[in-house]
Amino acid sequence: MPINAKFPFVQHRLFKLRNILLVVMLMVLVLPLASLYFFRIYENELVQQTERELISQSATLAASFRMLARNLQQNVEVYGRFLSNLPKDDSDYHPIIPTLSLINPIKALRPDSLPAPIPADAIALKIGGLLEPVMQDTRQITLSGMRLLDMNGVVIAGRNEVGFSLAHIPEVKRALGGHYASVIRQRESNQPPPPLYSISRGSLIRVFVAFPIIENQHLQGVVYISRTPENILKHLYAVKEKVLIVSVILLALLAALVAFVSSSISRPIRDLIQQTHRIRQGEQKHLEPLKYPVTYEVAQLSESFVSMSQALNERGDYLRRLATHMSHEFKTPLTAMQGALELLHDHIDTMPKAQQRRFIDNLLADTQRLKQLVTRLLELARADAIETSPKTCCLHDVLTELTSQFSERGLLLHYPNVQNYVLVIAQEVLEMALFNLLENSLQHKADQVEIRAVPHGNRVGLEIHDNGDGISSANQDKIFTPFFTTRRSTGGTGLGLAITLSLLKAYQGTVEHLSSDNGALFLIRLNLAKVS
Repeated sequence: MPINAKFPFVQHRLFKLRNILLVVMLMVLVLPLASLYFFRIYENELVQQTERELISQSATLAASFRMLARNLQQNVEVYGRFLSNLPKDDSDYHPIIPTLSLINPIKALRPDSLPAPIPADAIALKIGGLLEPVMQDTRQITLSGMRLLDMNGVVIAGRNEVGFSLAHIPEVKRALGGHYASVIRQRESNQPPPPLYSISRGSLIRVFVAFPIIENQHLQGVVYISRTPENILKHLYAVKEKVLIVSVILLALLAALVAFVSSSISRPIRDLIQQTHRIRQGEQKHLEPLKYPVTYEVAQLSESFVSMSQALNERGDYLRRLATHMSHEFKTPLTAMQGALELLHDHIDTMPKAQQRRFIDNLLADTQRLKQLVTRLLELARADAIETSPKTCCLHDVLTELTSQFSERGLLLHYPNVQNYVLVIAQEVLEMALFNLLENSLQHKADQVEIRAVPHGNRVGLEIHDNGDGISSANQDKIFTPFFTTRRSTGGTGLGLAITLSLLKAYQGTVEHLSSDNGALFLIRLNLAKVS
């Protein structure tokens, strides 16, 4: 059957794959040439990146300066010059956003330092002497030029300009007024500019940042840092011969690649089509084919691929669920076993025999739990595809087992009015589902959990209410999403509640989070077993 007959919605002629590949590869070749026009955008980003790094270095030095000033001015009531023009700000955050751009005019070379009209402040000089080794070590890594100024603009640390004044420099003058300042200036270079300088403004510039050191509206000093931004043009020009050779090789490879792909790709595609035909045998459900296959070969591939995609997706989902559930659920009993073994290892000589026996019994129980977990997870993985066989358990037996496990960990379970309902769910599955909820209660600093059971026809609702920190309103809609967690840094995987939802769903149960004035409140609904 002609391919157009299988795709009646295709109104235009399908293109040959070799023509498409030729056009695409030519466009790939032209793309690097066109990217030269975006060099200035890239260079501007390099300048802002440099400014951002200088801001970080300045903020660190300023914080060190303030700390040393507080330590050295114990007998001085106030250190620094009061800035009345600054608004009082009690905020803990004062972000500085990079503002430099190569679009703006580039300033002249930095003016030379001048003799200071007044000597440097004594406290500032002492702080400068303490920070000078830090600045020297930092310069060796960051290649930044660093100057530390006192409240009057006199250099107190920074190579051979100590004792001279930089207060006449515009950006320093602005910083002495309590405001951050940055500027792009020309820089001296003992090397000639590359010929590509005509399309670049970033070859002979230097970024200067003046960062005021302010505490309680008192100016204590200024951090004056500069550095040359990274430049890509100089490197490209230095290896221009290699760039030319690589370009010629790429052109030759491009021609060979076009010829190779155009002559060979159709045959693998047809082979793949034959394989997918074998895979899809026996399948009854079909996905929609591609509406715009563009090429003849892709149109054929689409017809075959849509037939097997559903089966592959189902198998992939099955494997992903199995892997995620196992990785999370195995961790809980293993952790309990590790804790018991550590206690036995550390206190085997002083622990009473009865307590040793209890820990050994717990280890045996956890070993059996792991064995049961393997079987249950395999059944859970199949639960989404086949109907689970009805199994029952007594609610009191489950709660008694969980009470024993969590009482030693500081979580008390209260369920005085809960009747011994017989539920349509396997006991170990309900234990795992409730275990995840109680584990979350412990993690949110709960020490008590109240459990209520309310029957509704042939179903019963279990309310699990703890006295912990609860769940924020912003996260309530996400807590059942797989891998969502607020405790990832401490080992949380975000699968506990997702596994609970999947476990209960396999036995026609549900779980949801309800609003509560304090702590977290979950509602589980399960089927009641029929009384014969």
